[in-house]
Amino acid sequence: MTLLHPSGTDIRVDDALSWLDDDAARRDAAGLHRVPVVRQSDSPMINLASNDYLGLSTHPAVVAGAHAALDDWGAGSTASRLVVGTTALHIDFEHEIADFLGFPAALAFSSGYLANVGAITALVGRGDLIVSDTGTHASLIDGCRLSRARVVVVERGDHAAVAEALAQRTEERALVVTDSVYSIDGEPAPIAELYSAARNHGAAMLVDEAHALGVRGPGGRGLVAELGLSGAPDLVVTTVMSKSLGAQGGVVLGSDLLRSHLIDRARTFIFDTGLNPAAVGAARAALSLLRDDPQMPDRLRANATHLAATCGVPVPAAAVISIVIGDPQPAVAAAAACRDRGVLVGCFRPPSVPAGTSRLRLTVRADLDVDTLDHVAGVVDDALRQVGAR
Repeated sequence: MTLLHPSGTDIRVDDALSWLDDDAARRDAAGLHRVPVVRQSDSPMINLASNDYLGLSTHPAVVAGAHAALDDWGAGSTASRLVVGTTALHIDFEHEIADFLGFPAALAFSSGYLANVGAITALVGRGDLIVSDTGTHASLIDGCRLSRARVVVVERGDHAAVAEALAQRTEERALVVTDSVYSIDGEPAPIAELYSAARNHGAAMLVDEAHALGVRGPGGRGLVAELGLSGAPDLVVTTVMSKSLGAQGGVVLGSDLLRSHLIDRARTFIFDTGLNPAAVGAARAALSLLRDDPQMPDRLRANATHLAATCGVPVPAAAVISIVIGDPQPAVAAAAACRDRGVLVGCFRPPSVPAGTSRLRLTVRADLDVDTLDHVAGVVDDALRQVGAR
């Protein structure tokens, strides 16, 4: 079949998706082709690629929490939260995590991605302003884009630039958006300064605490709690059940009025099937374990300090150790070399990181012992030497 282009040239369209072949070839040549790592339930691999910071995803009490929810509620929530997808389990968990993190209210979403997109698009829209930074997670970036608000992006952590953008705006409403702990390298954002800039210029602020819950703050309550900002006015916090809580799902925390607004306006809440009960039951059990053992985050950070020192890289502020290699191909080769020796590590390449900063990303867990950490450090060192990165 051919179509006539306005220029008069015939265009052959036997396969409208034939361009995918060329695109795949370009990605492969650039070292950007991705293949999911398939795990087996009985795998002996040492996993430092997950975000299971506290090692709770397989904890017997967390698994039992999921089982109990399955027994009580079945496999799925069966509908959106506004129809019949809200169980008593959802409400109990929302009350408990709001109380734990020091906020009046919480609303659970099916994932952290949907929580961020839903919160941002419900809070700002066309004719409003968002000030974000270059370190924000893809879910925050997509929420900004989908909101149709004007977006100003500043350098990561530049609170002076945030204040300037807010001062120069013509829009009445504005929202500052940031991660509290950046997911790529585990470094903290200047939350107190950003919040001050927002408040001084009549803006609200949304902070994603996905990589801070269970990692930073008193008893693992996050960086916002560490700074004494829990429940502060005009502050919205998002976090996840899929990292330190070892389960699945996302949460938005704030005032009772915010929760009510999101129920009415957040499209990723209104039109999405509710989070499955097993995930809620598992997250609730994990939250109980964290509440009962507030030293878990201390053990996690001690492990991160030990592994970083043994690997010869700077000690992280959270639980992510980022080893920059540069080009994608040697980073992929180093990750494969680690995998061949029984150690799973993350390999981050563009677009996850800027060009020229492809890296290995190791996420430490609280349940690992020193001998295991030392073995991992040796495997990583050998892999880096193998690809010429050391």
